[in-house]
Amino acid sequence: MIRELEVKDINKVMEVWKDATIEAHDFIDREYWLRKYNEVKDVYIPASKTFVYEENSHIKGFISILNNEFIGALFVDISSQGKGIGGQLIDFAKKRYSKLGLAVYKNNKKAAEFYKHKGFVLCEEKVDEDTNEKELIMKFQM
Repeated sequence: MIRELEVKDINKVMEVWKDATIEAHDFIDREYWLRKYNEVKDVYIPASKTFVYEENSHIKGFISILNNEFIGALFVDISSQGKGIGGQLIDFAKKRYSKLGLAVYKNNKKAAEFYKHKGFVLCEEKVDEDTNEKELIMKFQM
């Protein structure tokens, strides 16, 4: 089931974010992500519309949409990856938002391919100033 984030969910969502982001971005120092934890929890999650994928009362993943058009986060619990949860979250967002954009690190090849497969097209390549890593800016429009 996909539903809107509730206050009681934040710690589990952040656990999913921390573990999955460190694994997906192994080309960036782990400490960088640990330093970002509070900013994500206290700024980005509250500023976005976040939906969680819940199964048997366990949160397995989430998607956060900023400004009704930008996917700020899409993460699936490491033990639940490869089971279609990310795709379901994307499809859920596509039904609610007529256009969606995102930024994905070029070195996160698995995610970049996933987004291409889900119909996102590359619009721009730029360097993320915080990490000095190349990012792909992708968009989906109905």
